[in-house]
Amino acid sequence: MIVLLAACVLGGCSSQKYLKIRPVPQNPLQGPLQLLSFYGPQPSRRTEELLRRYDVADANSEEVLTRLQAEIESDPSTDKLYSFAELAYINGKRADAMGKRGQAMELYGAAVAHAYWYLFDPQFDRFRNPYDPQFRGASDLYNAALEGAMRLANRETQLRPGSTYMIGTGQHQFNISVVAHGNWHEDDFERLEFVSDYEIENLSSRHHSYGLGVPLIAVRHPHSDEDPAEKFYPPGLSFAVTAFLRVAPRMEGHEHQPHQCVLELHDPLNSRDIVVSNRLVPIETDLTTPLAYFLDNPDFEESKNIATWALLNPASADSLRGLFMLEPYDPRKIPVVMVHGLWSSPVTWMEMFNELRSFPEIRSQYQFWFYLYPTGQPFWTSAKQMRDDLAEARQNLDPSRSTLTLDQMVLVGHSMGGLVSKLQTLDSGDDYWHLLTDRPFEELEADQQTRDALARTVYFEPNPSIRRVITIGTPHRGSEYANDYTRWLARKLISLPEMMISATSRLNRDNPGFFRNRELLTISTSIDSLSPDSPVLPVMLRSPRSPWTIYHNIVGLVPEAGIVGSLAGRSDGVVTYESAHLDDVASEITVPADHLTVHHHPRAILEVRRVLLEHQAFAVAEMRGQSEAIPASFDRLQSNRPVE
Repeated sequence: MIVLLAACVLGGCSSQKYLKIRPVPQNPLQGPLQLLSFYGPQPSRRTEELLRRYDVADANSEEVLTRLQAEIESDPSTDKLYSFAELAYINGKRADAMGKRGQAMELYGAAVAHAYWYLFDPQFDRFRNPYDPQFRGASDLYNAALEGAMRLANRETQLRPGSTYMIGTGQHQFNISVVAHGNWHEDDFERLEFVSDYEIENLSSRHHSYGLGVPLIAVRHPHSDEDPAEKFYPPGLSFAVTAFLRVAPRMEGHEHQPHQCVLELHDPLNSRDIVVSNRLVPIETDLTTPLAYFLDNPDFEESKNIATWALLNPASADSLRGLFMLEPYDPRKIPVVMVHGLWSSPVTWMEMFNELRSFPEIRSQYQFWFYLYPTGQPFWTSAKQMRDDLAEARQNLDPSRSTLTLDQMVLVGHSMGGLVSKLQTLDSGDDYWHLLTDRPFEELEADQQTRDALARTVYFEPNPSIRRVITIGTPHRGSEYANDYTRWLARKLISLPEMMISATSRLNRDNPGFFRNRELLTISTSIDSLSPDSPVLPVMLRSPRSPWTIYHNIVGLVPEAGIVGSLAGRSDGVVTYESAHLDDVASEITVPADHLTVHHHPRAILEVRRVLLEHQAFAVAEMRGQSEAIPASFDRLQSNRPVE
């Protein structure tokens, strides 16, 4: 099993869980309002002081709200609005716990409305103090009360965009229209889950930004659609949305008419802010929990566990090969394609993906794609398949080739994925064919299908859409882990497609004496292809590169201190510094990490961020030179200012 151990180190396979359910949903009011105390929720000191001031402290809960509402109508103030919202929320929580759904909905709605008026009613502009802790408290009341109301409504009927729901509370009727804002379609929503129900595991950071609204997990509903991007969304996909309820003022004379409400579901990848009452308001967001929910979704298990059987039986995994998107395709954003290594899958990128997407300046300009391929086959075979898959994706997404952002693509490859990525940008000439033979390709005896497959493997041109390649922990000169014993064992364990084996056998049989390097033609596994004596690797190092592509390199080095460091030498434990190092790149850094974690290390992630920010400036300048339509679209993304 040595080859399996080596492959696991090379690729970083994982089957860990990413979420656990909280015993009690997270609530920012839990401490201030003592939500979990033995006596139940309690008002804050400032609210108690206000009740004493207006001599309503000794009234029962319903009478307190009635008398406080009368005080608001006769002499409105922010303190009274806040206290009403707080008391309505507390009473709503109590009614909710007792199963009094209608009463709880009524009280939650009152809390949302009064907190909203506290925050946005123009008559309080002179008195509203954003430095007062009460201001943030009003935001928390709005968010918590809206979540409480949504939980009640969602329990009765799943809330989905494009629908209107009539909700009765005994005294009032609410017409709630649910509207989606962003790049997801209404048909993409199957159901909504609450972020506050879950706790993150096995991701270093939970990226949560503060503002107004309820962060949600939207579970995607697969559907037939004319959108060409549909085919790139994996099964079980979920995504982040934030719910925001606009509270319209009551119209005099229409008190008995249903309340008309709009529940907006905003995509935080599309905008960080919304316009409310002529002011820009940040929305509360959580990008990490929906990602973790997707990673734990049983519908994704087959894809998540593909690493092992894609190594040992590449033919069985070929149907899942290709590009995957975890966010909606956006023609305004530059693609970053992440390519995994040996015995791995796109899951290995989730740490870096989660971190990079937390930077607003990155997620507003870039979209992240992932390339999945069978890792048991030689890396040049995977590179050929990736060339075909990238070409097919471009044809599907942009058949007219008019989307300029797709011509600014960035590839990020870890380990063997770095070699697969680099081969997308090299000009083969005759060099790779001459590794096999000095005879002209035209003299080859083979059926047309075999000739075409071999030609696409040894003859290729750089992809004109790829502008940068970042390699991380890549064995540019091979790895000593691919030694005689592990290569022999890999050939025993890895079953390559029968079609591939039979094709190479026919080539040798039908062309006696034609190939001088029959072993290279019949090389059977990725372990063979990563050997330091592989003749392909030196050719790659000297192959002509595309003049439009810029290269960056990240090298892992295990710290020398300790037993592991002394055994690793100048390496990441798998790839030596001499193999991973490149002279002719725009930048290269070393990271104190082993091969398994080098692409998770903060320094590596920050370096990728730096490169992407650098590339953004180049890309904008180049696209502006190509089209006058580009500046406006990119300026909108950079300002990130939504239209009300």
